[in-house]
Amino acid sequence: MRQVIIYPGEDGYWIAQCPSLPPCISQGKTKKEAIANIKEAIELYLEVLQEEDREIPEDQIETVTVNI
Repeated sequence: MRQVIIYPGEDGYWIAQCPSLPPCISQGKTKKEAIANIKEAIELYLEVLQEEDREIPEDQIETVTVNI
């Protein structure tokens, strides 16, 4: 399981990214599509890391809300 951030982009698409895996960023016309696309990106990236016998980073993301 990985934490993903999703937010609206300037072009009307939804942006999805995985902070613990910086190369994993994707988008979609809808939130659902963006989530499906980032899931695929994460799966493929993890496959590459395993094939190259590289360490898989842990998902150690913490979110906080800042009152301004």
